[in-house]
Amino acid sequence: MAEMYNHHTVEKKWQKAWDDEKAFHTPNDYTKPKFYALVEFPYPSGQGLHVGHPRPYTALDIVARKRRMQGYNVLYPMGWDAFGLPTENYAIKNKIHPKEVTEHNVKRFKDQLHSLGYSFDWDREVNTTDPDYYKWTQWIFLKLFKAGLAYKKEMPINWCTSCKVGLANEEVVNGVCERCGSEVVRKVKNEWMLKITNYADKLLEGLNHVDYIERVKTSQRNWIGRSEGAEVDFSIDGKEDKLRVYTTRPDTLFGATYMVISPEHPLIDKYKDEIKNYDAIMDYREQAAKKSDFERTELAKDKTGVVIEGLEAVNPINDTKIPIWVSDYVLMTYGTGAIMAVPAHDDRDWEFAKKFGLPMIQVVEGSEGPVDINEAAFTDVATGRMINSGFLTGLSVEEAKEKVKDFMTEKKIGNRKVNYKLRDWVFSRQRYWGEPIPIVNCEKCGPVAIDESELPLLLPEVDSYMPTDNGESPLAAMTDWVNTTCPCCGGPAKRETDTMPQWA
Repeated sequence: MAEMYNHHTVEKKWQKAWDDEKAFHTPNDYTKPKFYALVEFPYPSGQGLHVGHPRPYTALDIVARKRRMQGYNVLYPMGWDAFGLPTENYAIKNKIHPKEVTEHNVKRFKDQLHSLGYSFDWDREVNTTDPDYYKWTQWIFLKLFKAGLAYKKEMPINWCTSCKVGLANEEVVNGVCERCGSEVVRKVKNEWMLKITNYADKLLEGLNHVDYIERVKTSQRNWIGRSEGAEVDFSIDGKEDKLRVYTTRPDTLFGATYMVISPEHPLIDKYKDEIKNYDAIMDYREQAAKKSDFERTELAKDKTGVVIEGLEAVNPINDTKIPIWVSDYVLMTYGTGAIMAVPAHDDRDWEFAKKFGLPMIQVVEGSEGPVDINEAAFTDVATGRMINSGFLTGLSVEEAKEKVKDFMTEKKIGNRKVNYKLRDWVFSRQRYWGEPIPIVNCEKCGPVAIDESELPLLLPEVDSYMPTDNGESPLAAMTDWVNTTCPCCGGPAKRETDTMPQWA
């Protein structure tokens, strides 16, 4: 009777042979054609591997082995994306230092990957928490900073009430933190940003040259969200201030019957003594702070808002006074934090106007004859003609857009403008377990880059890595590390205490 195959014994035997002979070592051999097989480095969590790890690793391992047999010098590395929130949250919960958690998790992951028999070159293993590795993360950050692509800005951010850290929009799911499930609120913080908006047009153009499926390209184009329109200034009746709005439909200005501003708009605080229902607006602002950007702009949700009692805007195209409302579907981080509302021709504005009994004026008619705007907004206007629109009446939509832009520029009430949905990237975290940002803050010189010869700027040992209630990184308490001298003027300066996110 044939001996039963013992996969455990056989696999261990040959895995040991591969290790002893370094069967998958990648030499610096320039005589062979090169093949670089790169798969995403896993985040070494406490749970160990799940099925989503071996699925792509196995597929690429097959390709790597085939290329070796075809005579290629194959580089198939593995590493650990080990900085970030999950490790730190686990460390806090179990009172174990994140460094120890990382070492334990990496060992477990490595043993599991090894047992699966992958042909990784373990001599080239990398770990993002290794100073020899994050030296280069910091080097890249300095390059971005010196090019004006990394900057600091005070802005409303997504703040996790449990992790006590700022989150990117992608880390907020249905109003809660993707990592811990706790409530996310809006909070104003001074954050490091990466200026990805500089590359919006280049990213769009590049989609014409990549071999992606069309659905992915469409998703990317919508995410970048390029639109051509105009900025228009609505004056506030009796005040010097103006409310600037961005619109892709300046041709519909005669149909703007009210305005909506974000609950965080600075105008509210500036005129709080003249706003008769200021307390009600503050209550509304507090409720809005508990929602993510996605929740606030979700089209299907019920519209909420409060009218500002004591202030009115003036439509610049016909000098008509119109009310100003506060609603959470308008964001300070998109456009100007204010919109003009044309309820006859916009579904969202129509729903809002219907709910609060606001007037609607149809300014575009279609080729099919009259429509009843009391039943629904008339939005199929691309080929329409202008009505009820003063000097624009009778023009096509496209003609009216150009004529009104010229008119606004001439009268100095607006100008042509290209806008994007894409936002700059929030790139700092008020946490311990991440790469230190290689910047010092000097009262005289502002943010200053440290010299590249000082890299890596090591993450110091701390007594407590617990997140703080005041939103400062635990590093802020390390005065010996924080207090330094300015590389520019030699005066006293403080190191940046926020760390980089896991994305780094």
